[in-house]
Amino acid sequence: MSGMVQTLRERRASVWEQMKGLADKASEENRAFSAEEQGQWDAMTEELDNLDKRIKSALDTEQRAKDADDAFNRLHGNGGGQGGGSGQRGTGPQPPEGQQASELRNWMRGEGPRFYEVKPSGPIDVRSLTKGSATAGGNTVPTNFYDRLVQHLIQTSAILQSGATILNTDSGETIQIPKTTAHSTAAIVTEGNAIGASEPTFGQVPLGAYKYGALIQVSRELLDDTGVDLEGYLAMQAGRALGNAFGAHAITGTGTGQPRGVVTDATTGVTGATGVTGAFSSDNLIDLFFSVIAPYRRSEAAVWMMADSSIANARKLKDTTGQYIWQPGLQAGVPDTILGKPVLTEPNMAAVGLSAKSVAFGDMSQYFVRLAGGIRFERSDDYAFNTDLVTFRALMRADGALVDLTGAVKTFAGGAS
Repeated sequence: MSGMVQTLRERRASVWEQMKGLADKASEENRAFSAEEQGQWDAMTEELDNLDKRIKSALDTEQRAKDADDAFNRLHGNGGGQGGGSGQRGTGPQPPEGQQASELRNWMRGEGPRFYEVKPSGPIDVRSLTKGSATAGGNTVPTNFYDRLVQHLIQTSAILQSGATILNTDSGETIQIPKTTAHSTAAIVTEGNAIGASEPTFGQVPLGAYKYGALIQVSRELLDDTGVDLEGYLAMQAGRALGNAFGAHAITGTGTGQPRGVVTDATTGVTGATGVTGAFSSDNLIDLFFSVIAPYRRSEAAVWMMADSSIANARKLKDTTGQYIWQPGLQAGVPDTILGKPVLTEPNMAAVGLSAKSVAFGDMSQYFVRLAGGIRFERSDDYAFNTDLVTFRALMRADGALVDLTGAVKTFAGGAS
């Protein structure tokens, strides 16, 4: 970690201490913020958010520099060798990583077939994704085209950051996933009496393959400039577009013509008090935490998800001992936490409001994401012929649903009035 990042983190810690001091003073005097204090709080909140963005940008820049050095070393034979490569054309054997990059760039320039399919290795891949950021695990995997594209998918979707279970399949036919709706129970049995049967209750969740698409246009000059990181640009644009589209449905999708969202399937753990316009209190968040079944709330995949405006409210909350329940992550790769669990920003979560489900908490590995096949790219030189732009079309098929409805994920809903 560079000195600049360390300086930014120190400044972030200082701003947070100032915010705590401001809130503590108002709390001790049993009053709300004055107009001047509210202005100071808002300014410091904005600075805290800006520092978060600068820290992330600096860490990403450091990682890109490291990736470039690694690529240069591989090019000159100073390490690397044949990559385990996830990207591929068609379904044949994996080419070496350098060959993949060369094939991809040649295809972008119009050499070869009209389509290029980027797929993970193996016919079926079932895994649990961790955060795609460099400091939270991204450094441990090769950075070929598929990995870079999926990293951007994850960065724009909180449900993918949270550790959702990913099922990669070659084809897109509907698959049935068992869904747990109730667990077995036991009871005291007196001598000589029969033991009652109690079986878990299961249902099935059909996971299909809804098609998401995005058009990306690139100038001919950009394609011909060999000094441009064209693979990185295309991966970023496609990953963000597809990640944003799928991410919205993964939170609040209805399941009709689109995936079922985790908020759609999760049950309400806590309902807020009336007369507070749907706002949550520190007690509400503590109750929500303990409304999730113990094994799930202890899971490494247990996280909080809320919108930026809700996080701003959570920063002000204290427990009964006067301690803030929101704790900033002050080290590289350590996220902000509430009650020891990471807080993820998700713009598709509802803002605080009457009857609004503004907070979700639980084990997000119980949300299954199905990705069918790879991400298919197609190139057209004719779509924007009069502007000399080359058009790329990115297509992804995906579905998702929460598979454990016994209390793995719960939501907070604002009071009704």
